[in-house]
Amino acid sequence: MEYRTLGGTGTVVSAQCLGTMTFGKESSEDVSHAQLDRFVELGGNFIDTADVYSRGLSEEIIGRWLAARPGVREQLVIATKGRFPMGDGPNDAGLTRSHLTRALDASLRRLGIETVDLYQAHAWDPLTPVEETLGFFDDAVRAGKIRYAGVSNFLGWQLQKASLLTQFRGLTPIVTLQPQYNLLIRDIEFELIDVCRNEEIGILPWSPLAGGWLTGKYRRDESPTGATRLGEDPGRGMEAYAPRNAQERTWQVIDAVRQVAEGRGVSLSQVALAWVADRPAVTSVILGARTLEQLDDNLAAAGLHLSEKETALLDQASAPIVSDYPYGVPGVQQRSRTLPVTDK
Repeated sequence: MEYRTLGGTGTVVSAQCLGTMTFGKESSEDVSHAQLDRFVELGGNFIDTADVYSRGLSEEIIGRWLAARPGVREQLVIATKGRFPMGDGPNDAGLTRSHLTRALDASLRRLGIETVDLYQAHAWDPLTPVEETLGFFDDAVRAGKIRYAGVSNFLGWQLQKASLLTQFRGLTPIVTLQPQYNLLIRDIEFELIDVCRNEEIGILPWSPLAGGWLTGKYRRDESPTGATRLGEDPGRGMEAYAPRNAQERTWQVIDAVRQVAEGRGVSLSQVALAWVADRPAVTSVILGARTLEQLDDNLAAAGLHLSEKETALLDQASAPIVSDYPYGVPGVQQRSRTLPVTDK
């Protein structure tokens, strides 16, 4: 297992993070505990959850696992999130001080811990001034309830605004961003990666395998079947499958991943995970497994680094589709400037 610092902090985390969205829903408690045991056994120390995962059950499963293993808590960096509804009241959602106070306290109770290492805003809240949210983070750090603050699913301007406000007001900084990022979805490269690099914000990619697409288990023009997220719900599965299946780029990317995997003698999943782990500003890649076997395959990507040639092949096949301004050629030309060259 490799380790990296958490954004601009000195806290060290494993380059693979165990995501727990499957806990209590797609993974039973026994399977979830087995995943946690295996992850820690192989050197993982970073665990990510959220209050809405299985409506609190994911946090409870982690809490019971921690309680049965005295001394393990001190070796881990535990992250959770708040923002989405956990009740039916008008104030049971959002990034307000009142909701996050209740949400954080409830997460601490479910996890059975006194402090969350990384507490994250699960998404932007257009109804709440970001200053209110950042003030809550700062107070929570001072109260000893959280150690660091992060965000998830923010746009470029939202992240930049939040980061600058913490600097100007002397508040707890934003140290991580948790976005969707994989070979099929690279749109964060337009602005978010630059913000993260400039502000020393670590990226924690979720869905690095694009919901299973990059494992190679789906086939062109074949309806998903069997024990897959799309196959177990045929109606919803086809609704999610059809748009991506219709894009030729999807199959170009999968073919490129397969080519690298066959040349390496590893799984497609491991290639896709290795690619995203070595992207700029990435701190730790969030693994989301339904079974222990899937987790074992993902963990085998630890320490795998692709060659420049392999990376270039994947980069070319997965290049984001850009039609025009401001991210296409016209926009790039508008922002370009080079130093003059003279032979005198």
